[in-house]
Amino acid sequence: MSKVIDEFRNSALASKMGEVLAAYTGKPVTLMEVCGTHTMSIFRYGIRDLLPPNIRLVSGPGCPVCVTPGYFMDAAVSLCQREDVIIATFGDMMRVPGSETSLLKEKALGRDIRIVYSPLDSINIARENPGKKVVFLSIGFETTLPVIALSVIKAKEEGVYNYSILSSNKTIPEALKLLAGDKDIGVDGFLYPGHVSAIIGTSFYLEMAEKFKIPGVVAGFEPVDLLNAIIKLVQNINENQITVENLYSRFVTEEGNLLAKEKIYEVFEASDENWRGIGSIPGSGLKVKSQYAAFDAWKVFRIGQGEWKEPQGCLCGEVLKGKKTPKECKLFGKTCIPENPVGACMVSSEGTCAAYYKYGGTHV
Repeated sequence: MSKVIDEFRNSALASKMGEVLAAYTGKPVTLMEVCGTHTMSIFRYGIRDLLPPNIRLVSGPGCPVCVTPGYFMDAAVSLCQREDVIIATFGDMMRVPGSETSLLKEKALGRDIRIVYSPLDSINIARENPGKKVVFLSIGFETTLPVIALSVIKAKEEGVYNYSILSSNKTIPEALKLLAGDKDIGVDGFLYPGHVSAIIGTSFYLEMAEKFKIPGVVAGFEPVDLLNAIIKLVQNINENQITVENLYSRFVTEEGNLLAKEKIYEVFEASDENWRGIGSIPGSGLKVKSQYAAFDAWKVFRIGQGEWKEPQGCLCGEVLKGKKTPKECKLFGKTCIPENPVGACMVSSEGTCAAYYKYGGTHV
């Protein structure tokens, strides 16, 4: 596998591809990537710097932490303040700001909040603490959903009823439809996510291309992957080839991972879902099915979804939709920095604002 990866990091080949892009003199095109890992790779490898002015690359809502609504964080904070609850979470949720505080600040006050690398670790914590209720903060797209679903299935099978998930999971397809239909963004082509596509497959993207007349490319994460995808996408746009190219076939197939999808929809069913900075997108979420209600923290603790307003001056919502860049936000690099994030786009390592700050500084 390392040999394969090295091929996609071939600097000589990447340099030639960069020259091809730099020489492009065709019509202006706007391309959108909808994957946080793509966003970080594009900045890490300096791919934006290789593009001429007539190839515009914008970032969509591909960071799951960034689109997690504020009321979810308030709910998580309220749970962690209970003496009988242990919160288990991925590390990048710790600094996400709620209305008044964050999990990181609450942990400093002595709350029992534990960082895990898999929701399956949370079940072990629940077994070891039978007198506590362990709640896993369940966020993410289709990539993380299979193992989250598996944790619920496993907990039910083994009778670990002091385990539950607080879910704010989202699916990419309905969000893509919203973005494709927004004329203010004016997307000419999509760079489709590699990790998500490995789960859901490519068939949906073909439907997207046909309905919205927008071509797309499924891309990997290495320099040659991304440069090749951009070249192919620009070529198809100019030739009016409304199609979808799978340039990540070493991991992605047309049908996707059938077993993973089976596990997801054993536990979850489609629902409307709020995306931070964007609002409610019908059918874009997944809620726990009634037969697994004993593992649904929203129901176990009877938590309501409170009101939430974005911090004044924060343009995170516009950034997530590709309508603004971080440098257009007056808070970016001043009030809002990684050590003191105002908006969720600065919190996660996959957030667009975090990428701009880390790889471009405030001058980008």
